[in-house]
Amino acid sequence: MNIILAQHHGMCFGVRDALRATHDAAKRQPVTILGQLVHNPLVDRHLSAVGARRGDLHDLRSAETQHVVITAHGASDVDRAAWRESGREITDTTCPLVHKAHQALAMLVREGYQPVVIGHRTHVEVRGLIGDHPQAVVVLSESDLDQIPAHQRLGVVSQTTQPVEVALRLVAAIKQRFAASEVRFVDTICHPTKQRQTALEDLCRQCDHVVVIGGRNSNNTRQLAEKAAALGAHVFQIESDAELQPAWFAQAETIGVTAGTSTLDETVHAVVERLRTF
Repeated sequence: MNIILAQHHGMCFGVRDALRATHDAAKRQPVTILGQLVHNPLVDRHLSAVGARRGDLHDLRSAETQHVVITAHGASDVDRAAWRESGREITDTTCPLVHKAHQALAMLVREGYQPVVIGHRTHVEVRGLIGDHPQAVVVLSESDLDQIPAHQRLGVVSQTTQPVEVALRLVAAIKQRFAASEVRFVDTICHPTKQRQTALEDLCRQCDHVVVIGGRNSNNTRQLAEKAAALGAHVFQIESDAELQPAWFAQAETIGVTAGTSTLDETVHAVVERLRTF
């Protein structure tokens, strides 16, 4: 049984920087993280162990500490301003690539485009994106296009962790549906997401079984698992090596391993080592 690790996998620079900044802040004073810093339960446990508390970005009463942390998924300017006005000190760990998505959407609105966001409506990143632009329409399938109002100019951005093919398919559908309108797409899908999806395609060409490591509520991890299944692999999505079962791989010849952008390096290492014992 061979084990192949995807060329690009695991924690991205945005998550790594957010973890470092939050850990450093928690060592200096009590802090409240306004949501889940990244979608990884192991990270949650680590931050809890160093004293970080959990609050709600949309509820000023949820933080008992003077210092609060905005998560890597970002927040609207409205929410940032509310926390500042409450007198709190803020550590903002928003990923720079999420910031770029906010800037792209704001630019489209300033230039007179009807804003459209490709992504999951309830995801914290998308909620932050549309928080300053309540007129924005969120779409994830062609059936959602009915919600887009007729407008001469439509400006489209994407949640940073959406698959490229999903975004491009929806942009093409928008252009077809609104043929008389100008449709401008600003590609805000982050480079680490693209790298991991491309590396997964290479992995699936070599492997019959694929293990995808990451938080169950991590969008980019789920997208990796769904893509691997669509490419014909037997897929197992796990959060840690403890979930691995030898019976899953009884017929496996080559096992591929990849991980979402919020997955710790040590978690990936532990999974690979446990697979070797099988």
